[in-house]
Amino acid sequence: MRLKNFSLQYGNQIFKSFSEEARVRILFLLFNQKELCITDIELSLDFTQTKTSRHLTYLRNAGLVNVRKIDQYVFYSIKEEVSDIVSQIFQFLQKDASLQKDLETFRILYSNRELVKNKMEKRQLTGLR
Repeated sequence: MRLKNFSLQYGNQIFKSFSEEARVRILFLLFNQKELCITDIELSLDFTQTKTSRHLTYLRNAGLVNVRKIDQYVFYSIKEEVSDIVSQIFQFLQKDASLQKDLETFRILYSNRELVKNKMEKRQLTGLR
């Protein structure tokens, strides 16, 4: 579902969300990775859990992100209704060095996590500890 009626009030919420650098960085990661848990965001951006939660709560209340809970993990994603406008904003910011660095940091952390996961699985298969 895409946003069909764009009111001034809703537009104001979106632009206020983009007025804070931390929220832009969070949204950029979510935009590029589709869905992340709070720990992924914290580690990639080097934010505290408190700071990350505060900004994610703001984005959720502004109507920009979805929340999905699985066990003790909470996953965030950009709402489909606002994905078009978020995409257009990030077209202008795509080459920003700090945003690209955040994305690269996430990719390195993710690849390391996958490497550790694969090593642990191999150990379990071979009976090594």
